[in-house]
Amino acid sequence: MKQVDGVILDWAGTAVDFGCFAPVQVFLQIFKTAGIDVTMAEARAPMGMLKRDHIKTMLQMPRIEKKWQEKKGRCFCEQDIDELYASFEPALLASLTEYTQPLPEVVTTMKILRGRGLKIGSTTGYTDVMMRIVAAGAKDKGYEPDFWITPDSTQCYGRPYPYMIFRNIEVLRLSSPWTVVKVGDTAADIKEGIQAGVWSVGVAVGSSQMGLNQSEFEGLSAADKTQAIVNTEQAFLDYGADFTIRTMQELPALIDRINTLIRQGKRPNAH
Repeated sequence: MKQVDGVILDWAGTAVDFGCFAPVQVFLQIFKTAGIDVTMAEARAPMGMLKRDHIKTMLQMPRIEKKWQEKKGRCFCEQDIDELYASFEPALLASLTEYTQPLPEVVTTMKILRGRGLKIGSTTGYTDVMMRIVAAGAKDKGYEPDFWITPDSTQCYGRPYPYMIFRNIEVLRLSSPWTVVKVGDTAADIKEGIQAGVWSVGVAVGSSQMGLNQSEFEGLSAADKTQAIVNTEQAFLDYGADFTIRTMQELPALIDRINTLIRQGKRPNAH
């Protein structure tokens, strides 16, 4: 009987970089340099997308679009997106080595899953150049998936398109979409999983959706931690996630539950 044979993880905010702060800080910076102050919430909303697409999505937000018109005297154009991205990439590359620490329980959980014979894949909104830095830093700290891919290898069709997940399934020789679990921390991650037909899971603690760094989260009272987790998990469910987990430590037990559902003939995204 078929069961889960592969797990595909996002990177920043899921496997490494608690709170997904590496790209957020740079998005704030490049818009400020262009004369537009954007909020943390606006910078986070498209998180998980290919970074150029992320910038375009921000420029399309009504408040930012209006501010851009007021500042520049015209609507934004493709050249503006290119220029913002040209500022974004080197700034992010310069800081990425500082954001490669695996989240708590990630390394241990991956060892457990590999012990069960599962393959570990990954997708990202980063480019190949960015991922070489992140993957090398994470490997030095004990986390290395069996495969990673960026939108550079899918003709720049990143999330929410499902193509990176399909490439994981192909390369890792996974048996079918419904034996694959995708774990991420953004709306784009959840939508990617849904469109690929895999089990789509949101992880709350350390996520971009929650938006807190580790010290901020650990400084919350027990009641506030619980509320932050509940709010984050509800957001994932609203995006269409099949399941949520608080931390990666809960993933093996969730996979057991999914295996039971598979044996019962259930499939992902049956809302």
